Amino acid sequence: QVQLVESGGGLVQAGGSLRLSCAASGSIFRVNAMGWYRQAPGKQRELVARITNGITTNYADSVKGRFTISRDNAKNTVYLQMNSLKPEDTAVYYCNADLTDRELQKVDLWAKGTLVTVSS
Repeated sequence: QVQLVESGGGLVQAGGSLRLSCAASGSIFRVNAMGWYRQAPGKQRELVARITNGITTNYADSVKGRFTISRDNAKNTVYLQMNSLKPEDTAVYYCNADLTDRELQKVDLWAKGTLVTVSS
């Protein structure tokens, strides 16, 4: 079995910063990509940032220049540094991992989500 555990959500004022973490653990052979998605009330889930092989990153246009995704391959952990937060960043943030388990099966895994609230 594999699992994802998130941490780091909370309440912050506009202009502030938060750092989200997400660690994958269990029967993992390889983590292929990890990313963060978010879902605001009444809206669809959307990609925030994604990192593959620890090098290639892509970001939603709305967060470019403010958010930074990084990954610690040794710890199978992905981070999302969020700066200059805006009220419109308020959402539940979900960590996602595309990995291969030790039985060489591909697994698409989602964490439970962590709430980020940005007050104006």
